[in-house]
Amino acid sequence: MDPLSDVIALLRPSTAISKPITGRGRWGVRYAAYNAPGFTIILKGECWISFEGQEPTRFQKGDFLLLPSSPAFTLSSHPDVVCEPREPTATAVRHGEQEGDADFESLGGTFQIELANAPLLLALLPRIIHIPASKGRAGRLGRVITLIMEECASEEPGKEMVLQRMLEVLLIEALRWRGLAADEVRAGLLNGMRDPALARVLCAMHADVRASWTVAGLAKVAGLSRSAFAARFAEVLGCGPIEYLARWRMALAKDALVRGAKTLDRIADEIGYESASAFSTAFRKRLGCSPGKFAKSGGVAEVS
Repeated sequence: MDPLSDVIALLRPSTAISKPITGRGRWGVRYAAYNAPGFTIILKGECWISFEGQEPTRFQKGDFLLLPSSPAFTLSSHPDVVCEPREPTATAVRHGEQEGDADFESLGGTFQIELANAPLLLALLPRIIHIPASKGRAGRLGRVITLIMEECASEEPGKEMVLQRMLEVLLIEALRWRGLAADEVRAGLLNGMRDPALARVLCAMHADVRASWTVAGLAKVAGLSRSAFAARFAEVLGCGPIEYLARWRMALAKDALVRGAKTLDRIADEIGYESASAFSTAFRKRLGCSPGKFAKSGGVAEVS
């Protein structure tokens, strides 16, 4: 798989909730931040969404919004409406006037991701992804969301597996949109994959995480001098290439520990450590606890 697919695979999105959200007249609601991704697509009318510390943004029919980790926000019919606090629900929501045809309709939802690697992996992704209907990809995303909603409402065998794959498609479709502005994309993997030289390096590291990579060796893959490569990688990815490799190795290790299907010797070998002892020492130094304690805690013993 390519690096972006690797990241989505480790996030393992699951347990989706998808529901219709409608409104009529003047209304406004406010939600506190919650530690889960959220998404919505506008089907009819318009609304205004304001994230904490930002001015309201207008969303119109066909617009798509994805939040890899949902900050506090308001949702309203007009930018000047006083917003009332609300708690997220798993059922259909009607805002404003309860009688009459809705003048606003959307499909919204949320899902869970693997907690063990969420902080590291979400740091690689944009905070907010807004794809206007005029950009075309929102139509594809709308069809995916419709399928997610249908699957959420069903009780067919294999439901969780189907939802996981659909959510993976949703994330990848949104993240590979080329229209993300520079200020919407943090220093990280997405920026790196858009740089041809760095993309070669990232693909090489992800394809062979066991290799004894050096900055000089990776610079040759990039086709750059050692100094130019190191500076460019740090600027675009937000850390040095060897540090990125170490973080990715630990992400793979944490995932394997949470799953519990591999021995320490096997994990160490697969991510490039000479022994289980060397891996355990590196893990404890970086995470603040032993691999065994991390595994027993289900991935919540991280101290870093």
